[in-house]
Amino acid sequence: MPAIRKTAEEAVRLIRSGSTVMVGGFGLSGAPLRLIDALERAGVRDLTVISDNIERRSLGKWVQAGMVKKAVGTYFTTNPDVVEAYHDGRIEVELLPQGTFCEAIRAGGSGIPAFYTPTSVGTDLAKGKEIRYFDGRPYVLERALRGDVSLIRAHKADELGNLVYYKTARNFNPLMVMASDWVIAEVDEIVPAGSLDPEAIVTPHVFVDILVTE
Repeated sequence: MPAIRKTAEEAVRLIRSGSTVMVGGFGLSGAPLRLIDALERAGVRDLTVISDNIERRSLGKWVQAGMVKKAVGTYFTTNPDVVEAYHDGRIEVELLPQGTFCEAIRAGGSGIPAFYTPTSVGTDLAKGKEIRYFDGRPYVLERALRGDVSLIRAHKADELGNLVYYKTARNFNPLMVMASDWVIAEVDEIVPAGSLDPEAIVTPHVFVDILVTE
């Protein structure tokens, strides 16, 4: 089925308070800024946000607006608003090593509920988690990550929803489309079906539900 075209405001209307939202991007690179702004205007609350970090000029707006109940990612200390909200007890924070974060999303998109990794053994990030030994080496049990919806950014889409990314802006976006029930993709341009180089398509259209261009 071809992806549906909507405005950013129309697209985010399916997101309800209490939802778990995956958001692509490394800082501002690859972040779906129009969708982030549209959801801020929608006024939802109590979101669990899964994103590598919370840049002040993007997802940081949700923290300032009091929309975020819990943030799952790899580092949030570059945004003092997140640190303050955490110490004030206004948001819960779960940190993962970046490789573990990626693998947890990949596992979530592949139907794997959990996996063992040696990363973080002996650190605060492993506290309270199951440890097992394989070949004499300790491993931490990490749970997979999934979202109700993913907000991602790509460079181009064709009319079906096949996606092409631009250089490092690709980052976490392709992983997140596989690990969510719904996928909303913000793109620069929509081109006719068949005009994208098949070898350049990273995300097949079957994972994409809604396209946003303006």
